[in-house]
Amino acid sequence: MSALVIVDAEPLPRQDEVLNHAALAFVAELHRQFTPRRDELLARRGERRAEIARTSTLDFLPETAAIRADDSWKVAPAPDALNDRRVEITGPTDRKMTINALNSGAKVWLADFEDASAPTWENVIVGQLNLIDAYTRNIDFTDPGSGKSYALKPAAELATVVTRPRGWHLNERHLQLDGVPVPGALVDFGLYFFHNAQRLIDLGKGPYFYLPKTESHLEARLWNDIFVFAQDYVGIPRGTVRATVLIETITAAYEMEEILYELRDHASGLNAGRWDYLFSIVKNFRDGGAEFVLPDRNAVTMTAPFMRAYTELLVRTCHKRGAHAIGGMAAFIPSRRDAEVNKVAFEKVKADKDREAHDGFDGSWVAHPDLVPIAMASFDAVLGERPNQKDRLREDVSVAAGDLIAIGTLDAKPTYDGLRNAVAVGIRYIEAWLRGMGAVAIFNLMEDVATAEISRSQIWQWINADVVFENGAHATADLAREIAAEELTAIRTEIGDEAFASGKWQQAHDLLLQVSLDQDYADFLTLPAYEQLV
Repeated sequence: MSALVIVDAEPLPRQDEVLNHAALAFVAELHRQFTPRRDELLARRGERRAEIARTSTLDFLPETAAIRADDSWKVAPAPDALNDRRVEITGPTDRKMTINALNSGAKVWLADFEDASAPTWENVIVGQLNLIDAYTRNIDFTDPGSGKSYALKPAAELATVVTRPRGWHLNERHLQLDGVPVPGALVDFGLYFFHNAQRLIDLGKGPYFYLPKTESHLEARLWNDIFVFAQDYVGIPRGTVRATVLIETITAAYEMEEILYELRDHASGLNAGRWDYLFSIVKNFRDGGAEFVLPDRNAVTMTAPFMRAYTELLVRTCHKRGAHAIGGMAAFIPSRRDAEVNKVAFEKVKADKDREAHDGFDGSWVAHPDLVPIAMASFDAVLGERPNQKDRLREDVSVAAGDLIAIGTLDAKPTYDGLRNAVAVGIRYIEAWLRGMGAVAIFNLMEDVATAEISRSQIWQWINADVVFENGAHATADLAREIAAEELTAIRTEIGDEAFASGKWQQAHDLLLQVSLDQDYADFLTLPAYEQLV
């Protein structure tokens, strides 16, 4: 059989520890077995999107009504290491973050190869090495700037790792079989699983995963089949793998029960995303008219009626089936210079986490270690000594199909400042991503790819819907170009000519305008962006 080959990648120190013959053979077999189905499911996404364009609506699936009506099935009981998930911290798998996240006091660390990580060859391979080193306790880090040293706390104090591979749409161009790139999801999953599954079992945990960008129960079925194959391949019991699915697409919101059903022997919960969910609404209903036009992203809080319908349905669905319901991200990054900014932001974080805990969520996400105690206090107040509140069935919740897409219930409208912010954040984030940074602090918020996606999607939507802002300005391509040029000038003034020249600012500016202004809406901005990633 053909072997997996490494293409156009400079060898990295210790690369052979990750890409040894046995690991490459495993990933190659995943590719042979499952990439054809991945390709079919990506094509199916396009067909479904075309149907939404035709009808401007979605509904629960009639063909799976029996699964929803059957009250007898549940997901497998949570393993001890995933039973208490009241606070989860997220972040990329660089060496410093690996240590800090494991030491953070959070119950879970989402080790991210997806939206918080730009998929450079170095990030892909070194991230795998950092996780191996963490599990073997061969990891430390000294900050070259400050000289500060970082080391792991005792094993009992470390967060449980849940790894997030890339979404189905992204390929890994540096690993190919017969000239065909391997899906990034299979690379990230395959290398992590192959090297660490038994090691994690020996540590009293297991290979746990977050599954991103899922759009249907058929995609969940594909993951389940991959888990069965992988467990059999390395000789560990079926059901050892556990997966939490991010419900961050509008189509998946209509298939939550079916997604849990497909993964029921391996499922451990669902998570309520936010930015990707809004991005998905824009993407799918972008030609649905004025009723689907979203206001500024920061005006769409989790208390908006259609967002509330989505989160309450998620809690009810999870608890009905014995799964964990995990809430959304607190993305604030504390300021070391402005105590008042921190005070206001911490109060908002507390209110958000209090609401989630009282709504029935079993845990929630934070982006920074300083937010762990705030979120922990909110869930401690509701849970006490209990590991979760899955016994809270939320049978009071009733969500109709139309409630999930009732965008018109929002009073807020797009604003001129919202357009400026979308351009400013989009350029700043894409520039960092092109330099290999996937998690970036911008205006005191931790931003990732989902941020850039909602930014460029809103620019696209507002222009194509001919939105008129409160100051009388029309959303046009020329206005977006004008604001982007002003932003580029402001950035140059802010950071200086030398830093500007050494960055990728013009490239980021051009790419943002490309994916924001092209009539042919790109499904994911990371597809054209990946072609520019060194």
